[in-house]
Amino acid sequence: MADEKSKSGNTGTPTIRWDDSKMRSVYANVCNVSSTQEEVTLLFGTNQAWRSGQKEVAIELSDRVIVSPYAAKRLSRLLNSVVEEYEKRFGNLGETEQPK
Repeated sequence: MADEKSKSGNTGTPTIRWDDSKMRSVYANVCNVSSTQEEVTLLFGTNQAWRSGQKEVAIELSDRVIVSPYAAKRLSRLLNSVVEEYEKRFGNLGETEQPK
């Protein structure tokens, strides 16, 4: 990416270096979102039992990500773009997960 910027003559933009030394990976099949005027909160977790007819489903929440509304808007645009690209390659997704 830095090479592309130097070729285009745009030397005033800093190069971004992604430091993943403290990053961890988690799996989530459930996400919930809430917001206030100052922040947007994303809750991630897993539901390990999708039996129909259950009166109560327990979701094990594992991670909370809090972002500004501006970062949430950027995230929304990025996710929409990724899903659009996914659907172009693999077909349209429904609103709910289909059994395999």
